[in-house]
This record gives sequence, C-alpha cells and structure tokens, in this order.
Amino acid sequence: MTATVLRTQLSGVWRRPGRLLMTGLSVLVAAFVVFGTVLAYAIVTRTTLDTFSETPEAVSVVVYANGGEPLSPRQVGEIRTTAGVTEATGRVTATFTVGDASSGTDLELLADPGSGPLSRITLISGGYPRAAREIAVDRRAAGRLGVTTGGTLRLNTGDRTAAPVTVTVTGIVDGPRDAAERAWAPDRVVTGISGTPGLPRVDILAAPGADLSAMMSGLSDRLLRDPMAYLSVTTGETMRVREARAAVRQFDQLFALVAMFVGIAVVAAALVATSTFRIVFAQRLRQLALLRAIGAQQGRLVVALAVEGAVVGLVTGAVGVLLAQGAGLAAPAVAGLFGRTVSGPGMPVGAAVAVVIGAGLLTAGAVLAPAFAAAGVSPLQALRSASTLPAERGIAGTRLAGGLLLSAATGGMVWVTVRSMGSSEALLYLVGVGAFGFGTLIALGPVLIRPILAVAGWPLRTAGPAGRLAVSGIGGTPRRAAAVSVVVALGVTMLAGTVVGISSLQLWTDRTMASRTPADLALFAEGGGGLDDVLARLRADPRFRDVTPFRMADFSTADGGFSHGAIAVDMGAMTELRTLSAASGQVDALGPGTVVLSASAATDFDATVGDVVTLHSGGMVRAEVVAVLTGDGPLRTGAILTPADLDALGGTSAGILADIATGGRDEALAAFRSAGNPAGAEVAVLADERDKADDEVSSLFAAAVGLLGLTVLIAAVGVGTTTGLSVLERTREFGLARALGMTRGRLRLMVGMEAGLYGLIGAVLGIVLGVPMAWLALESLRLDLPLTFPGGRLALIVLVTAAITVLAGLLPARRAARVSPVAALAAD
Repeated sequence: MTATVLRTQLSGVWRRPGRLLMTGLSVLVAAFVVFGTVLAYAIVTRTTLDTFSETPEAVSVVVYANGGEPLSPRQVGEIRTTAGVTEATGRVTATFTVGDASSGTDLELLADPGSGPLSRITLISGGYPRAAREIAVDRRAAGRLGVTTGGTLRLNTGDRTAAPVTVTVTGIVDGPRDAAERAWAPDRVVTGISGTPGLPRVDILAAPGADLSAMMSGLSDRLLRDPMAYLSVTTGETMRVREARAAVRQFDQLFALVAMFVGIAVVAAALVATSTFRIVFAQRLRQLALLRAIGAQQGRLVVALAVEGAVVGLVTGAVGVLLAQGAGLAAPAVAGLFGRTVSGPGMPVGAAVAVVIGAGLLTAGAVLAPAFAAAGVSPLQALRSASTLPAERGIAGTRLAGGLLLSAATGGMVWVTVRSMGSSEALLYLVGVGAFGFGTLIALGPVLIRPILAVAGWPLRTAGPAGRLAVSGIGGTPRRAAAVSVVVALGVTMLAGTVVGISSLQLWTDRTMASRTPADLALFAEGGGGLDDVLARLRADPRFRDVTPFRMADFSTADGGFSHGAIAVDMGAMTELRTLSAASGQVDALGPGTVVLSASAATDFDATVGDVVTLHSGGMVRAEVVAVLTGDGPLRTGAILTPADLDALGGTSAGILADIATGGRDEALAAFRSAGNPAGAEVAVLADERDKADDEVSSLFAAAVGLLGLTVLIAAVGVGTTTGLSVLERTREFGLARALGMTRGRLRLMVGMEAGLYGLIGAVLGIVLGVPMAWLALESLRLDLPLTFPGGRLALIVLVTAAITVLAGLLPARRAARVSPVAALAAD
C-alpha cells in the first residue's frame, strides 16, 4: 500500500513539472545562492593565488626576522658577502604625515632598489634617490602633495616631541597600485629617515646556476650563530606562495560573514517551502481524503508526502547548482569584457553533491508539518465538493500558548541583555532575543495579521472594489498571510537592524570627521609669516568658501606624560566646526581663561567641566574646562583655546582652512597652491580622509544590503509562489468576479495588491522587530554609537519591499486575468 501511495503522489509531480518548479522555486534560489557562494570563494582564491605577489619573481631567497629583532647592518653585510648572492635589498616600510603631525597627509615610505630585477617600481622622471634624505614619490602622491622633482617635504613621525625630517624629492615613479600615497628609496635611506636601523626582511637574487640549497645553508650558518637570533631563510617561491595564501586568508572572515547571511537565506527558503507545501497539500485534500477512505494509513501518507518533498528538493536543488555552475564558468569571460582577469572556479563536484543532498533534506524537513496536517484529514472530507478546507480564522490554543510563552521568553532575554550590557555574554543574549522574538512572530503571526492589515490596508480600501477584495482576500486566510509575511519580515528585520546600525555609524563618522577634517583643504606653515596675503587671495577667489585662519601649539600635562595639540580657530566660521558636539558643557562658552578639551585629553587630565587644568609648553596656561568633546578637537587636537591663551603657550604654528565652493578637487587644489606657498608650508587634502571614511561606511552599507537582499529575494519568490498557487486555487472565484463585471485590468490589480500586501505586512513586522533589536545591540555592546531612527531609509525599505512583492505577483495576476469566466466557473 505504501508503494502505491508513493507512486500516486510522485506521478502527480512528474505530470506537472510547472507545479514542481513553482513549489520548489525558493529551494532552487537557495541552492543557487549557496553553490554560487562556494564558486565565488573558489574564484577569489584561485585568482589571488594566480596573480598576487608582493615578492618579485626574480627573488631567489628571502631572509626575514621571525618575531625577533630585525636584521642588523652587520647581518645584512654577511648576506651580501655570502657565496652565490648577486644582489640583496632590504624591505622596510615607514609611515609619515606630510604637513601637520596629526592632520597632514599620510605617506608610506617603502624600501626598493629602484632598478633591476628586484625592483617593484619604474622611474618616470628625475632620478632615483641615492643620498640620505632623498625620496622618489609615485604619481598619485606627487599630485596630492603638489611636489615635483627638486621639491622638499616635511615628514612627521606622529611623535610631537620629535622634529620633522625634511627630505628632497628626486624623482617620480610608478609602483604597485594602492589607495595610499607612497614614496620609495633604497633601504639604507629609509632606515636613516625613519631612525630605526635594521631591516625586517632582505630579498636575495642568486647568481645564475647557483645551488639554492647550499646558499640557504650557508646563510643559516652565518646568521644563526647567535642563539638569540630569530631569523628564517626560505626560497622566493615559497614566500610568494605564502603571501598569496595570506592574502586569501583575509577573505576567510568576509566569506564567513557571507555564509551567515546565506544561512539566513536558507532558513527563509525553508519557511517559504513549508508555506508552499501547505497550500499545495490543501489543494489536494480530496485526493488525500480518498486515499484515506480506501485504506491508506496516516503514517504512510506522511512518508509519501515527505518523499515527494525530498524529490522536489533534489530536482530543484540540482537545477540551482547547474545554473550556478554555468554562471561560475562564464565569470572569466564576463570579467574579460571589463578588462579584468579572474580564474575559473573549476567544478567542485563534492560541494555540488552536498548542496543537492542538502536541498533534498531541507525540503523533506520543510514538508513534514504540512504533511502531518494534510494526512490527518478525515475520510469524510472526500464527500466535500470544495477542494480546500475553509480558512481558519484563529489559531489553536496550544499555538497561542506557545506564542505567549515565546513572547515572555523574549522579554526575559531582553532583561538579561540589559543587565549584562558591556559584558562578553551580551552578544549571546542578543542572539537569544532575536531567536525568541522571531519564534514569537511565527507563532502569533496569524493573530497579528488582522490589526496590521486594518492599518496597512486602509489606503487600499479607498481604491474601490479591487482594493477591498484584495484586503479581504488576505484577511480571509490569516495563516497563509502570516506564513508568507513572516519570511518577508525575517529579511526586513535583518535589513532594518543593519540600516539602523550603519546609520548610527554614519552619524558617528560624520561627527568624527567634522572635528578631524573640518575643511576640504588645509595649509600648514611653521612660522606663519606671509599668510595674510595668501588668506586675502583665497578669500577673493570664488572657488573657495569659509576660508579661515588658525594657529596651533603643542602642550603636555603637568607630569609631561601626555602630549597633545592645541588650536585657536573661529568655531563659527566653518560649517563643520559649527556642528561640533560636546559630551558635556557648551562649546560656545569658550572665552579667555577657558578651554574645550577633546575626550582623550580630558581623560589624560582626569578633568570634567568646571575643573581647572594646566597646559605646559614653552609657556604655561591655566584654564577652566567649559566643554568636553565627544571625540577629537579640530585637526585632531586635544584642546581649543582663545588666540591670547594659545600665544601664552608659545611655539605656535599657523595655517589656513578652506572649503571648495566650485570646480573639481584637483583644480581647486592647484588654485589653492598657486595662491601662495610660504617657506616650509605644506598643503593637505583633508577631504580625501573624509571621503575615505564615507566610502568605507558606504561600502559596508552596500555589502550588507546586498547580502540581506538574498533573504528578501527568496521572500519575494515565496510571495510569487504563494500568489501563483492561490490563483490556481481560486479559479472559480475569479471566474465569478469576471462574470459579475470585473474587468481583466481590475482583476490583475486585485491580485497585485494582494501580493503587495504580503510584502507590506512583512515589512511592518520587520521594522517593528528590527529597530528595537538594533538599538538594544548598540547599547548592550557598548559601541558608543549614537542611537538613530533613519525614518527615510526605513520608509524606503517598506516601499521597496512592497514594490518587489507586487512585481512577484505580476505573472500570477496575468494568469488569473487570462481565464475566461465560463471556463473558470466550470472548473473544480
């Protein structure tokens, strides 16, 4: 009997391949996403291993410090005199700022021989540095710093107690592409400028035909005589592979994050599959009841339905894997059209089989609850003329009790999370809040549908009969609406929480950048002489606005343990400075004998508003603290003083801040420099740092939205599938509506509105759950980010989600409108 029942169910599946595809569409999408992620990781890994190399191909042997002291000049000399060594060059990187020590432009100085097989750069103009305090800069750095061959730069180490180093630019070079400004010089020049003798690494070029093993043994014998020497000797090829693998490992955390979002998408696919099978089985109640009437036991029906689900999962999972494999194989050709080179993903058969089997198991598990419900139908149901059971208006008492219990558990977890704010367990408790909260949503969803629909559906009721019918259609099947909307809510919850978190991060970044980079451009001059004429020319140039002078000085605490910068600037002269926020006190209370401290300086002084602090430099200033900022002061300073108090400190420098009013940044930068350049002055493009911070936040936002979009995509698939199956189920209803005069256009509109309502209800539930979760996360994890409510972005999420679900219902709506009234009324 079991085999007969199984054949009956599977024959229906094969006779209707379209129904099979519709039923398992969410699983197909999930399989495509999972296997696509596997292939993407393979592509990134292979491409990195094939193309990445910080070590030039000509390098034969590498000697590097393995966690100990760098190689001394004596050890470098022994390397160069080892038999078989043709050339040896050190690798070291030092970081400086050009202009002000805190707010100048960052510049990386790298060691390179400048020519030959061990070099990574190409000289464009001028000559490569050979003498002390000479450097060559790459083209990007030359443009940003406004320096040409023969010019000079002042390099600051970041230590305010150390004097800047003035270097001469001897040439312009092309090197490996990087977002940072870079300069290059021989290893001995770099160590001389940085003041740190010793090299962390030396690259060696072996003579043609040299025995690398013998050379490495000789190097080990000479370098490892000292038992305290922690050095390693390896081949260049090994180092290249190691660097490539290290570069690949940096993607592991990224793909681990991607895997988490993919897991959420798989959960959404399982929920969609459960809802879909519930509808499909409800449409076959008469068939199932007849099987019960002729002797099929409930257990055998459950097994048959579970097998049917597994078959659907295996087939659609295989299709998803094949589609993903095709996209992966096409990736190199597509990348080639855009001038990029990527490696193919290969064919990971094991992963493909695992994804297909996982799809089958996922669907078999998702079908169990609907299978038990459908198999439990009474044989007397076979005598009913309708193909579906009447819609149940409420939920069972056990489900209601379970939902209330989950709701109480959610509240308890919130209380525990609040009590543990800042502890290492807070994240674990947050996960519990999310799990219990979403469980509550699943259990009580049918109860929540009607009040939400009463509010969300009000505008549709005013749209005429189509709108009223759409609202009543959703309200008449609250369980189905809840099952579909909860999947949408899952994606929107994650999306809303992410938007709130990133909006808070954006606000914090804007506040931080407002103090660190209060202008687009800055000119720093040591003495300050000649700035009056430059200031006048810049203020007369329409390409600039808010041109403001400033003066700076260094100071330290009474014990000399902490050093900061102080600034005197008109706080109301620039837009960014007017937005400077204080954690306590009032910034505009600044006056003679008072000071505004940064957060770090206030910590170093152990001072709060109302305390008197003493600033030590060439002179001494005692001032009352009138405000403590949330972060740094302007240009990363630690204190804001009046000009008179700053003069009392002594040793001041001066400069000019300006925003770009019109024209491009490069054009404005050239005009800013042409206005005048007093001796020893440097120009910094502060807007670059602000743009970099904004780009990082924007990239994070785009990546998060893209990954969470997978869940919304699967939810949209669920809406489309549910709407399509609902159209098949309600053929006679639509035929009656058409017979009573409803036009095809209004019928399409009604079905589209129903699909949109699924998304709208889910979006509302997601916002209600996601925003408090995000606030709780920010507070409990002590991230010190301001709590925000990005109403515009959240409203956009609701509208876009509703629009996506409307689009998902377009095809079923067209199918419903094409049925003739006569044929629909004759259908069973």
